[in-house]
Amino acid sequence: MKSKQYSVKVYETTITNEVAFMEFFDNNYTLFKDHLIVISGNLSSTIKVYLENKKLSYLHDVSLPKGRTRKALEKELQAEQTERAVLAQISQNEINRLSSQLENNLTVLDEMIRSGREVDIKGDLLLLNRVNSGATIKTTGNLIITKVVEGAIRCAGHFMMLTASPKANIVFHGVEVDNSLLEDRLNRVELKNNEIIITPVLKKEINWAL
Repeated sequence: MKSKQYSVKVYETTITNEVAFMEFFDNNYTLFKDHLIVISGNLSSTIKVYLENKKLSYLHDVSLPKGRTRKALEKELQAEQTERAVLAQISQNEINRLSSQLENNLTVLDEMIRSGREVDIKGDLLLLNRVNSGATIKTTGNLIITKVVEGAIRCAGHFMMLTASPKANIVFHGVEVDNSLLEDRLNRVELKNNEIIITPVLKKEINWAL
């Protein structure tokens, strides 16, 4: 993707008198010829022709984002960084809690599972990386994946924790999990009383898969 960023000067106005509008731009053409003219309200064919003949760029009835001060931007960025740090800590705490329950012949992998690869684990698996589209993970025990899952998952343990994308194909105890029930952050998928329960780690509500 190729892109450019521009700083654009904008002149916003509402036309109440067409003659006065055209006289204003005739008298101030040099000042406003490089501006984007944003017009609210009625825009007649006469004004359209005038603007086009003057080669003035314009938009009609649009709401442009308002600029923010540097202080406001810094405050917003700081708030976002704080939120990310809090969410990361919550996620890490949940991973640590469930990791302590991994006890059935635990395997720990810290590598990307690339397309075309199949990992078949007898027991629990803690994967500290991502699962690419076209890759497959199979476990007879519990499963935790700390990064995004785009491939196929086959898990027969008591629980899974993962972050799934729309590309993922996740089967838990022989039942395909609907991706629409999974958040784009960590999800806890558990088998309780013969029901599959999906809990977004960073939200309180619970979605029922079955």
